[in-house]
Amino acid sequence: MTTIFGLSHNATLLFWTLICIVFLVVLIAKFKWNPFVTLMISALGLGLLAGMAPPDVIKAVTSGLGGTLGTIAIVIGLGTMLGKMMAESGGAERIATTLVNKFGEKRVHWAMMVVGFIVGIPVFFEVGVILLIPIIFTVARKTKMSLLQIGIPILAGLSTVHGLVPPHPAPMIAIEAYHADLGTTILYSILIGLPTAIIAGPLFGKFIGKRIQVQPPAKLEEQFAAKSNRELPSFGITLFTILLPVILMLIGSIANIIDPQATSQWTVLAEFIGHEIIALLIAAVFAFFSLGFARGFTKEEVSRFTSECLAPTATIILIIGGGGAFKQVLINSGVGTAIGEMATQAHVNLILFAWLAAALIRVATGSATVAMTTAAGIVTPVLALNPGTNVELVVLATGAGSLVLSHVNDAGFWMVKEFFNMTVPQTLKSWTAMETILSVTALIFILILSTVM
Repeated sequence: MTTIFGLSHNATLLFWTLICIVFLVVLIAKFKWNPFVTLMISALGLGLLAGMAPPDVIKAVTSGLGGTLGTIAIVIGLGTMLGKMMAESGGAERIATTLVNKFGEKRVHWAMMVVGFIVGIPVFFEVGVILLIPIIFTVARKTKMSLLQIGIPILAGLSTVHGLVPPHPAPMIAIEAYHADLGTTILYSILIGLPTAIIAGPLFGKFIGKRIQVQPPAKLEEQFAAKSNRELPSFGITLFTILLPVILMLIGSIANIIDPQATSQWTVLAEFIGHEIIALLIAAVFAFFSLGFARGFTKEEVSRFTSECLAPTATIILIIGGGGAFKQVLINSGVGTAIGEMATQAHVNLILFAWLAAALIRVATGSATVAMTTAAGIVTPVLALNPGTNVELVVLATGAGSLVLSHVNDAGFWMVKEFFNMTVPQTLKSWTAMETILSVTALIFILILSTVM
């Protein structure tokens, strides 16, 4: 590759990277191009501009896409099935009503944050919103509280889990890229996620709920209210089904800590069932019985549920794959190393660097997934040059950055706007503010934890 404008080799690489990222952002944000197609074009363009041979560019794109989706596609598919069984059985509704009864109506917004946090563990943010919107409407009507005071805590719980807590795809992408320990990341994510969700959820929700009064769309509220008479599964079995994959993954991590050489057959078994794919497979199959057959659904109905839910994930899976292709080109072209060398020379705090990289891409593209995947490609070479870094906290910093400042180029922004019947300015003051508070608060807690770990 020839240098341009008298710039150094590394500076030239960064210049072309910036051009490709601007191209990516403009096509997605302004011209509404499909993110997967745009990511593929940007990845190919960056590789060629960076001086890679055409066959090497194609190899980087295919290996990056395949390598990223090797685990993530299975996680998405199984997690979506688990979420669908929760939706059809009424399990999410059971968790909500039980916690509301336990917390009491005056503290119901705290219960809603817990609901969002728990229900969000096995499902996508968008799925969680659709799953819990009927509960938000029902609880707001029953308690006569502000819709946002009830809704913001749930959104905060869902969003925190989406960005920080494995086995969600976003943190899993960074865990794979940074070679972080799954169990340690889960532990840190809960330590950081809970206080973060409290600040961005019940505390901010109470503040904004008094200032923005909205009513749910009448037809939507009526439609959801009509489903309130069905018999629900028990709280215990629903909670156990949702938490089963997390429990199995923690068992695998604990076994690895106790017996790192895997000298015992029990350790081998524990690590096998603790792998995210096996843990989610076991949980999904268990859900077919606990939330399916045990609820009176036929085998045909369970089969239909699990087939229907996979179609909407195709776009998400392709976008993640496209992000993986772009990430691999960043690495193979030497861009990642160039950024890493500059960051190392500048003695940048790696946690802050990871958060900022993800935050900039998130604001530009509107996609937390694209932000997480692309930032992982930028941060990975920096980590390689800085051994001894707490990679689990860097995973969480990348996840926190990918949540910041959701605005009009984010599909989640419009989903929240429509479901809560808000104007664009109201959505910016409530949802966008909540996401930014959540992201910055998580970063502060991560930096604090990094001083003692």
